[in-house]
Amino acid sequence: MTENRLEEQHERAVLVGLSCPGFHADQDTDERTMDELRALAETAGAEAVAMTLQRRPAPDPRTFIGEGKAEEVRQLAEANEASLILFDNDLSPSQTRNLEELTKCTVLDRSALILDIFAQRARTGEGKLQVELAQYQYILPRLAGMWTHLVRQTAGGGKSPIGTRGPGETQLETDRRHIRQRIDKLKNELEQVRRVRAVQRRQRKKAELPLVAIVGYTNAGKSTLLNTLTGAGIEANDRLFDTLDPTTRKKRISDTQEILLSDTVGFIRKLPHHLVSAFKATLEELAYADLLLHVVDVSDEDWPIQAETVEKVIAQLGAQDIPRLMVYNKADKCAPGALPYFRPDEGVAISAKTGEGIDELLRTIEHALGRGRHQVRVCIPYSDGAVLDMLHREAQILSTDYAAEGTVVEAVVDEKLYGRIRDYLMEN
Repeated sequence: MTENRLEEQHERAVLVGLSCPGFHADQDTDERTMDELRALAETAGAEAVAMTLQRRPAPDPRTFIGEGKAEEVRQLAEANEASLILFDNDLSPSQTRNLEELTKCTVLDRSALILDIFAQRARTGEGKLQVELAQYQYILPRLAGMWTHLVRQTAGGGKSPIGTRGPGETQLETDRRHIRQRIDKLKNELEQVRRVRAVQRRQRKKAELPLVAIVGYTNAGKSTLLNTLTGAGIEANDRLFDTLDPTTRKKRISDTQEILLSDTVGFIRKLPHHLVSAFKATLEELAYADLLLHVVDVSDEDWPIQAETVEKVIAQLGAQDIPRLMVYNKADKCAPGALPYFRPDEGVAISAKTGEGIDELLRTIEHALGRGRHQVRVCIPYSDGAVLDMLHREAQILSTDYAAEGTVVEAVVDEKLYGRIRDYLMEN
């Protein structure tokens, strides 16, 4: 993959956003999302030197913000010696190309900026594969704009130099073919990652350790929480998308309960769809978790909007039915009256940094994992070996005995499994 376009530190950037009445909430821009764009720019290594927010009835098909505003942005970039223009919205390939011609600056939209940050943050082989796949999926429809400066071979002649006319594969077509081949190869490699994860899930089920996945908005304090709970030693900084590669650690939360805690990549508003798709091998773990800890930065006044964004991505990943516990982090930064009201079994106010509320969190996790679980005693006829196999795969076996009628098993089962073995229950 090519080098990151923002690798040079402190590249000067102008931030631009467009607000339209017809935009969906995930497309529109306001002061909050512009502040988030500034944080993204700083995370990528750029310095935001100017900012402008345009409001118009509809986006301009050619330049997105209109010719007059584009000229204003060019002058703003020139006056501030900026070489980079960052848009809070997503741009079409032709809009990006037209804006670069008008402003004489590099133009990146929000998706490209987030991809660049992910490329900088990926450390493991799996993380790099996922980022590269997302980058290629982003680049593929934009190739035509990238090759406008090259002369293409044409069957009809035109202005092509002598010796290049006639049938043949253009550079654009060649690149498209190579990128599609690379995308297919990356997908196959990530499918192998998913198969390995499936094996790990089966082994975890066999070990009877419930998985608790930590999810939340970027920079909500997920890694700090995992460090506090398990001493994982993950680098936790006050910046966006600091964790891309998931980390899983064991944690004993009581005398009788041990769990696996897993950190995940943070979510953000306007998260590119192909990025979620590329990270599915990692994020699909959420759908197999026994409990989700939804961490929110309660000191941020926008936390309800951020929490809603996370819930949308959870639903997109098919994990909307997994039980979840709200963890209101950074409570030490809030006045007592500013904390949200919640029932004790629905949420816990903590400070992952100071350790405040951690004991209460562990008690609530144990309670949540036990909710909907049944301790049962069943007698499985010897002819129903498949049911016995199912119990050993999916239940926590406490004891096994043998009687004339069949195998007597005492186990802890969840609500779903309880319904399937109801006919085998023994009277106490």
